[in-house]
Amino acid sequence: MSVSAATLTATAAPYAPLFDARPATRPRAARPAAPAVRAVASTAKRTLDVTGALFGLLMATPILLLAALAVRYEGGPGVVFRQQRVGLGRATFTLYKLRSLRPAGIEGDTRWSIADDTRLGPVGRFIRKTSIDELPQLINVLRGDMSLVGPRPERPHFADEFAASIPGYADRHRARPGLTGLAVVHGLRGDTSIPLRAHYDNRYIDTWTFAQDLAIIIRTVRHLATGA
Repeated sequence: MSVSAATLTATAAPYAPLFDARPATRPRAARPAAPAVRAVASTAKRTLDVTGALFGLLMATPILLLAALAVRYEGGPGVVFRQQRVGLGRATFTLYKLRSLRPAGIEGDTRWSIADDTRLGPVGRFIRKTSIDELPQLINVLRGDMSLVGPRPERPHFADEFAASIPGYADRHRARPGLTGLAVVHGLRGDTSIPLRAHYDNRYIDTWTFAQDLAIIIRTVRHLATGA
């Protein structure tokens, strides 16, 4: 299933803007930082990732156990779903999620939306709506496949399709993919505008600061906890 034209232009914004939401142009990238500055920044970001992922797993363990039992009850064995995604430098890695669809043989990697999939039961719909299905990606963060904050990782089929048709999309792969990101806190996830996602992802990379990562994490946790 190819991506619809609406997805290439649609927008959504359930979050209030974290920064200026006008997407007309990418900001001019700052001059490259000195190697020592880059090393410090990289170490700070990785330290935040490891600390945050360990804390998140500790806090989320009861939720994960209950969700896994519910998934097992609804759809049978195999509660963890593994899928190839594109990460830093276009390298692929195995992403972990709680399974939200009842098993049905080989899962397709070229189907864009599962909103109307008959295998999506009440439990699967709930864990997708609340993002509980994404919590196993904290393991990806600990492994170094992902960061807490960054562009959301895409499947290889769609990453290739978008890179070939959307200017600047491939530039997203300059950073590790994230559990959340600047695009996410602007409501751009699921069946929403891919060019706009690429804009915010590149803006995040070009203007990265440690404070911005903290702001995005706080905003994401607040939204998950309150819906605001």
